[in-house]
Amino acid sequence: MAKIWNKGFDADKLVENFTVGRDREFDERLAKYDIIGSMAHIKMLVKIGLLEPEEEEILQAELQNILAEVESGNFRLAEDAEDIHSQIEAMLTERLGDIGKKIHSGRSRNDQVLVDLKLFFKDEIRKIKDDALQLFNLLQSLSEKHKSVLLPGYTHGQIAMPSSFGLWFGAFAETLVDDMHTLVAAWRVANQNPLGSAAGYGSSFPLDREMTTRELDFDTMNYNVVAAQIGRGKTERILAFSIASFASTLNKLAADNCMYLSGNYGFISYPDNLTTGSSIMPHKKNPDVWELIRAYSNRLQSLPNEIAMMTTNLPHGYHRDFQLLKENLFPALETLHTLFEMTHFMLSHISVNKNILNDEKYKYLFTVEKVNQLVLQGVPFREAYQQVGHEVQSGIFDVEPTVNHTHAGSIGNLCTDEIRQKMEHANKEIK
Repeated sequence: MAKIWNKGFDADKLVENFTVGRDREFDERLAKYDIIGSMAHIKMLVKIGLLEPEEEEILQAELQNILAEVESGNFRLAEDAEDIHSQIEAMLTERLGDIGKKIHSGRSRNDQVLVDLKLFFKDEIRKIKDDALQLFNLLQSLSEKHKSVLLPGYTHGQIAMPSSFGLWFGAFAETLVDDMHTLVAAWRVANQNPLGSAAGYGSSFPLDREMTTRELDFDTMNYNVVAAQIGRGKTERILAFSIASFASTLNKLAADNCMYLSGNYGFISYPDNLTTGSSIMPHKKNPDVWELIRAYSNRLQSLPNEIAMMTTNLPHGYHRDFQLLKENLFPALETLHTLFEMTHFMLSHISVNKNILNDEKYKYLFTVEKVNQLVLQGVPFREAYQQVGHEVQSGIFDVEPTVNHTHAGSIGNLCTDEIRQKMEHANKEIK
């Protein structure tokens, strides 16, 4: 298959292999979006007089055929195809003759790949949103189910104050709201049409960019054609920040599960078939799934820096460096989806220990409760603090292991509905 940019001589094979790299591998994922972009583009070409309606009808029909091949899983990049853009054009030319050669008028591979990526990112953002909402709903359900079950809270890794499983599960639910705000930011950046920016400096054809913006269901466009090209790498970086934000939440949730499942804590348990054993220690129930979630999410948190390092100090305009962004971002998206799936699966089978605080070592969780009781009886706070401290030092501290927290967001007032409203407000822009 001749390269669409061929000028009569071939690149050295070593150079070609190096410059193409793994691009073809990742380009197959963009096939659907390249076809959708081309459908909108040729519809616009008819309006501005660069294609006849009859030609568009033929092209649209064949693009639909290729799209059906993609969606059925029967589409593959040819061995000699450089990228998805040249493959689609070559297929149209092979099947339709000269009509297929007209499809590229008024655009460049630069804006073609930009629109493919933005359409792809929009779909991926929708998937992340759905993943996050599914986990959010489960966490809120677990929070309400176990809201009365107390467990120790820690600061500095030391026993601190009473917490509850309601607070613990609910905390991660609300943290997902913050993550969703970052996803909305990524959506706003991705939801701008770059098509028509061509190689980065526009076109002498009277392109109707408002039309393709509507056809491709973008909210707006990258108006300045240079800005559209500057967006390459920046869009990926902003999405990477959102991926890293979700990964941070999943990482801490995984770390807590690993800790709480250990014998020294024993706060939670999972069915035997969801943990693994030791080759020599019969008693072991290792949290391998959670450990891998912890590790994978740590790796995802490096993604923004990886992308930043590939795009830093590049002047404006297209550079081949951008091609490598796919190698980092595409697998990261797959990993994030898998981590959401496994996190949801594991939490769906969690059991909580309802008798944690029966252990004598947790009685000091309630020192603050005792101080507060004295303050409510009229004792100045500092005196109450010193009195309870003396009781602890003397080994005579004793208090009923109950809590009476009623303020918003406390053990007795989880604000589950309010947190849900925050999430609904955060994600409503992603459609």
